[in-house]
Amino acid sequence: MTANSHLTPEKFEEIAIVSRETMDRLRIYAAHLEERQQTLNLVSRNSIPDLWDRHIRDSLQLVDHLPDDTRSITDIGSGAGFPGLVLAIVTGLPTVLIESHARKGVFLREVAAATHAPVTVTTARVEDVARKKVAQRCESVDNSVDLLTARALAPLEKLCGMADLLGTQRCLFMKGGRWREELTKAKKHWRIKYQTFESVTSPEGRILRITGLKKR
Repeated sequence: MTANSHLTPEKFEEIAIVSRETMDRLRIYAAHLEERQQTLNLVSRNSIPDLWDRHIRDSLQLVDHLPDDTRSITDIGSGAGFPGLVLAIVTGLPTVLIESHARKGVFLREVAAATHAPVTVTTARVEDVARKKVAQRCESVDNSVDLLTARALAPLEKLCGMADLLGTQRCLFMKGGRWREELTKAKKHWRIKYQTFESVTSPEGRILRITGLKKR
């Protein structure tokens, strides 16, 4: 593609290894987003023409980095559903989307129903979700989240704190061009076992796969 061209659904279907049924569901998702964007401001308005590359393909790349034994996904700060809703549609893994904005939560439920995605939407802050888990079980939340994902939500140091609250050491975080700086700052307070992978949609971006996390 040239610098001024956009990834069309047809071109996306050529390069993405997904079934026809999955592609149909992604089209339904995209159509809902474009329609509701007018009133909800789900993503940057300028990114809508490049929806299939900047948001859908960007989210889809995480599939290649899921641990082989992943049983479920928890996505925090889901917003318009990236990457969590895309992952649920493509992988079929049970997925919890945590989004504190009530109207965005309604949108996520609408798309999940329309696409038959295995999704549960929780409209709450991460801290409140963790507190509720403890109250319900009267014990720690260790291991209650199998794999945690996040995209464009918060600095890495804060994401590590959220992962710790939810009791998981396995994370896939999508970071932008300042990922090295964020990693340096996070290491001051956290011991982190991690790998980095280049982003297919952003030369400066990286995917951080964390497999071990402990507070210093």
